[in-house]
Amino acid sequence: MPRTTDGPGSAGPPPPPPPLPQAADVTAAAVFRPVRAGNAFEETVERLLQAIKLGVVDHGDRLPPERELAPLLGISRVTLREAIRALQQEGYVESRRGRAGGTFVTYRRPPPRKADLRRALADMGDELNDALAYRAAVETGAAQVLAATPLTADQRTLLRTRLAEVDGAGPDDYRRRDTLFHLTIAELTGSRLLAAACADARLRVTDLLNAIPVLGPNIAHAAAQHAAIVDAILLADPEAARRAVTEHLDGTAALLRGFLS
Repeated sequence: MPRTTDGPGSAGPPPPPPPLPQAADVTAAAVFRPVRAGNAFEETVERLLQAIKLGVVDHGDRLPPERELAPLLGISRVTLREAIRALQQEGYVESRRGRAGGTFVTYRRPPPRKADLRRALADMGDELNDALAYRAAVETGAAQVLAATPLTADQRTLLRTRLAEVDGAGPDDYRRRDTLFHLTIAELTGSRLLAAACADARLRVTDLLNAIPVLGPNIAHAAAQHAAIVDAILLADPEAARRAVTEHLDGTAALLRGFLS
């Protein structure tokens, strides 16, 4: 009996990944993508954790069914089940039986605490400046690319919707909505590599951002910057989009450093 593997076979290049289910959020494509060559189990756990911690799949949400998620990740359903079992043991998800069953996210982002900020910084070591530079490079690039890309009416509506969602978010949901706003910009470029890079860059600082209190003046300032980003994209002005994202991320970096000082 032939052995089932998760890597590419020897009979030619692997087929392209199937499209996301229509009901899936557009930002899910940034994280539910084929795992890299290597240890498929570890890569799958990392990919699912990325989706959960970034809030692409939020507390109480159900992961896509195995029959859809395994092909998206380019793995066998056996490997997917093993990864889900590992996350279940750590308290990130739970499996429910029945017609309304499936795998549901149980992880909740902890409330902002200075001790968590210090711990997250200690975990990063000397990589904070590197992570911030990486994020600035890929997110300014994504905004520039999108501003130079003809957008459909649905895409323009989605971008405005994401802006309205983050503007209307309460303190408990603000960071997640902010993440989805930024990931949507990257995903709308149509570049899977760029969307994946932006998701990776965001994940590198998400523990730090989640540990910062959601302060009214900062949120009002960020709202104006978000609006400037969207305006520049919809006006098809790549340079203005680059400047708007740069100003926004510089402000976020200054806020981080202020809480760390």
